[in-house]
Formats: sequence, C-alpha cells, structure tokens
Amino acid sequence: MEPRCGSGVLVVGYGNPLRSDDGVGPVVAELLADDPRLAGAQVRAAHELTPELALDVSQASLLVLVDAAEGIGPGEIEVRDLAPRGRGGIADAGQVGRPEEGGPPLTHHLDPGALLGLAAELWGAAPRTVLVGIGPASLELGDRLSPEVEAVLPLAVAAVVDAVADARPRAAGDR
Repeated sequence: MEPRCGSGVLVVGYGNPLRSDDGVGPVVAELLADDPRLAGAQVRAAHELTPELALDVSQASLLVLVDAAEGIGPGEIEVRDLAPRGRGGIADAGQVGRPEEGGPPLTHHLDPGALLGLAAELWGAAPRTVLVGIGPASLELGDRLSPEVEAVLPLAVAAVVDAVADARPRAAGDR
C-alpha cells in the first residue's frame, strides 16, 4: 500500500499475514486506506515495525499502531496510549541502543516503544501514540483471520477513526 499525503497523522497496521490473526493489523490498514474519515492521514500496512519508520514517526503529530495483542480475549479490542517516559520518549519497551548502554542491539524490527525511542533519539521527536490491539484467537500458520477477529474488524476500524478524531483539534463552535 502506498502512503497517503499526511496531515501529521500516521496509522500503521502491522503483523504477519501468514500467521492467522497476527495479520489483523495490515487488514485493518487496508480497510482504512480509503476511508474518508481519515482524509489526509498516512495509512500503511507493514509486516513489522522497522527502523526505517522512525523518520516518518518523528514527523507525525499522532501515531496509531494496530496489531494483534496477546493478553486480551479473542476478538476483544484494547485502545491505550503509549505514554512517553525518560530519555528518548520511550514507553512500555526497552531502549534502543548499544548493549553496553543497557538497551538491546538494534535489529531489523522494533517494538513500539523502541520505534518511538529511535525517532526521539535520531530526530528529537516522538508523537503521541495510541495502540489499538485486537485479541487473537489463533496465531497458527494460515492466511485467514479467525471468525472471532473477522467479526470485530468494523469495531477495530472505528477504534482507529475515534482515536484520530479525538486527537484532531476541534473547529470553533464544535463541542
């Protein structure tokens, strides 16, 4: 999927589409790609979060990540902010850096906190970040979503749209 021109909002649905419900992030991104409620936002589907995303992340005013989330029931949706903390604006995850500095070595893929940390470390900015997690029923090999996850796709799309709408400034008179 080609990125769309941005207004400061970046939506990244990521996961492995060959591991059943792990592929829910890219499916949600595909559903959002032409959604008029996200006009002006960049919407991307990705296999994983990579260091190459850090520059785009640093230029966004809002980052919405969509992924399968273990630890919640199949088909449940969890929306939460990834709050920055400490040096580099990293939240919920380990530091990116050299092992002797206490962080894991830089690899070809990152967790959300490490991606934010890399954006902050290299370009001095990390945006407000919202995670939209969908509980998987299966992470087995397969190229189809489970019925439980497929059934909540409209709710996952709505959760992303709501997160973006909540972050956009309201026009005068809107309340």
